[in-house]
Amino acid sequence: RKPRPSGRGGCHDPVDLDAPVEQRAGRSRRSAGWLAAVVATVVLALLLRTFVVQTFWIPSESMEPTLTKGDRIVVNEIAYRLGEPRRGDVVVFHRPASMQSAEAFLVKRVVAVGGETVSIRNGTVHVDGKALPEPYVHGLPTTAHVPCPVVAPTTGIDTAAGFTVPEGSVLVMGDNRTDSTDGHCFGPVAEGDIVGRAEAVAWPPGRLSGL
Repeated sequence: RKPRPSGRGGCHDPVDLDAPVEQRAGRSRRSAGWLAAVVATVVLALLLRTFVVQTFWIPSESMEPTLTKGDRIVVNEIAYRLGEPRRGDVVVFHRPASMQSAEAFLVKRVVAVGGETVSIRNGTVHVDGKALPEPYVHGLPTTAHVPCPVVAPTTGIDTAAGFTVPEGSVLVMGDNRTDSTDGHCFGPVAEGDIVGRAEAVAWPPGRLSGL
């Protein structure tokens, strides 16, 4: 007669009934951890998208060769909450009211900040009497007169005296100096109208680069 297993012993080893429960609990904890990580990532992305970074696309050739039509750029929206615009920054700002355009925002480069005097002489931008180094124009001259689809340029940037940028404002130009509606036309831009500083080209893949 074969012996029967009993709770106190027998021919079979005892079975640990707690192991499957622990395994299930472990899987549940791991699943909850992954879910929390995914939710945190999504929330962080939304917060970054809403309060820190924004993407804008380039609608024209005014910033060539730095930015080409169709590029999508990443803009740091808190850059000027923590600091001030500087010469050389590429900025996105609200379109000036005097300029008729379908675009709500423009992208240009800061050439002078508040208190600086700007003039264009012999195809070169001068700030406070000194030629401004501008490698981003690749040696092309800056045209003192450009077509302006606004009332009239009033900066006097092309005069011997030049134009002094008001405090709290910046003067911007497109890198394509022969074909850019910019500070030549609409004058200075208030710092409060700047959305943020462009940091990089994010699209298309072949154009990925910092600014």
